[in-house]
Amino acid sequence: MSMAESGTGERVVLAGRSALVTGAGRRIGRAMAEALGQRGMAVVVHYSASNAGAHETAQAIEKAGGRAHVIQADLLEPDAAARLVRDAADLCGGLDLVVNSAATMNCTPIGSVTTDQWDDIIALNLRAPFFIAQAAAAVLRQGGSIINMADLAAFETWPGYVPHGISKAGVVQMTRALARALGPAIRVNAIAPGAVLLPDGWDEATATRLASTTPLRRLGEPQDVVDALLYLATSPYVTGQTLIVDGGREVRH
Repeated sequence: MSMAESGTGERVVLAGRSALVTGAGRRIGRAMAEALGQRGMAVVVHYSASNAGAHETAQAIEKAGGRAHVIQADLLEPDAAARLVRDAADLCGGLDLVVNSAATMNCTPIGSVTTDQWDDIIALNLRAPFFIAQAAAAVLRQGGSIINMADLAAFETWPGYVPHGISKAGVVQMTRALARALGPAIRVNAIAPGAVLLPDGWDEATATRLASTTPLRRLGEPQDVVDALLYLATSPYVTGQTLIVDGGREVRH
């Protein structure tokens, strides 16, 4: 059975389906993987370096009654993306949902950016999601879905994170293009979080400032992104969209 019955107008059912979530060993990727597992999906938990976190994610899914598999892959390697998708599909006998969550966010002020930094940011944030999506197109079941993680930096200009913003703007355009190229069999959408989980090392003063300058006057929580994920994963008439989850920060401009 496909994830969505064509023409019925019914919402997609996740229970009994299978998903691959990249970067699922920590932070928002972990929250999304656990949420999908709690709703009855078999989840392939991908990680690069967060071995302990990935296995904790899998354990949480299984404790909630779901099924989980753990796969390590360094997505900076050019061939790793397609191999990861093939391995995940083999473990689950196919896939219904792919969530491109693995990413990096490094402060790279203009004048200090190196070619190695540029290549790593683009490789992980943009190249890997594209080639994962390309490989997934061959194994996703009818009515399958791809959800990419963009960022508010795709819509704002952050002087300390220019390469990051460029990579995430590329994710937004990639989402639109893939939605057109892969429809109607596969839907492709994206989520652009704002200040949800702050990068490691950011201080309390920064968190307070961000909250006070956000229209909803608070920082986001992983559940805010999870809610967006579940909406996009279960809405059969939504494709090519980037859902901004930022408490209203983008509308300040």
